[in-house]
Order: sequence, then structure tokens, then C-alpha cells
Amino acid sequence: MAIKEDVFAALQAEMRACRRCSAEGHWVQPEAVTQGDVEARMMTIGQAPGSTEVVAKRPFNAGSGSRLFEWLAQAGIDEAWFRQTQYMTSVTKCYPGRATSGTGDRVPSRAEQALCRPFLEQELRLVSPELILPIGRLAIEQFFPRSAKLEDIIGTEKQLESGAWVVPLPHPSGASRWHQLEENRARIQQAIGLVRKHYQRLFLD
Repeated sequence: MAIKEDVFAALQAEMRACRRCSAEGHWVQPEAVTQGDVEARMMTIGQAPGSTEVVAKRPFNAGSGSRLFEWLAQAGIDEAWFRQTQYMTSVTKCYPGRATSGTGDRVPSRAEQALCRPFLEQELRLVSPELILPIGRLAIEQFFPRSAKLEDIIGTEKQLESGAWVVPLPHPSGASRWHQLEENRARIQQAIGLVRKHYQRLFLD
């Protein structure tokens, strides 16, 4: 246990100190923003930290976080408990800046994702979660085909070779219209039901 915690702490320090994107000419605002416990049984994976997450130094800190934890509350999950005992990370670890359109944050490029991918792989291997919640298209693409539509994915689940289950959720950002459309709310409720099922299996049965 102590060795695992030491390796986890070293990984966190390495991610915070990383400047690979800057060295390759990609603008990001270091440093990595993650939260949680190496013994977590559940893991959320977002797209990238936002501007408020960088300041607060915790994932999903602003409005999108409020909506995410509203969904998780419907599954019976308490936010304070989740943040303390589970694990939250993202596809890329640093704030990528605002989108050139002025609406929302910039989507990290494929090159940036590739530079950060080894960190995500190490996190998944070290934490070894039993339930993974990829949040938003960028995170969902790590586990589902890139060409798949959210309408066909949200409300479904997938089991990995590791045995972990993956339940995708749409990005809860106010800049995203997908979760606000009436026809998609039933899909979100299906996804919440799947999260509830796995949460109860892992912690209440």
C-alpha cells in the first residue's frame, strides 16, 4: 500500500511539473489538475481543466461541476464523499485556454492529447478503477469509436478487458447544448441509472 501511494504521489508530482505541451509549442496553462485517492473504485475523466479549476485546483469546480454532481446525486452519490475518496482526472491535464470562438474553452488538439496520453494510461493502471465515467466527447473517445454519435452512446455501458465498466456522460458545460435538448434528457437519465446500479454494487451491496 505504501509503495502504491508513493508511486501515485510521484505521478502527481510529475504531472504538475510537466511542460511537454509548452515545449512543443502548444499554449496551455500548467499545472495539472486532478483530485482523489489512489484506492478509488470510481474515476471520472473530463476533457481538460477550465479556468476556475486551475484557480481552485480541483476538477469540475464551476457550473459544469454543479451539474455533474447534480447528476451523480441522482445516482445516490455525495459530492464531498466522491471528491475525497474517488478519483477525478482529465484527458489533458492543463488548462488549454479559451476557444477562438469565445464560447467555452479550447478543445485540446490531437497532438496535445497524445502528449498527455501516457499520464492517463498510468492513472488508469495505478488506480485500477472498477467504474469509469468519461465525461464529454473527448473523454468518451478514449473508450468508444471516435465516429460514434453521443445519441448512440449516452445511456449505454461497456466492459473493458480489465473488468472495469465504462458509463459515458455528456459534458455538463453550459456551453454545450446537447444535454439541454429535451430528446437527450431521457438518455442522461438512463446513464444516471447505470451509474446508480454500479455505485450500489460497489459500495452498498
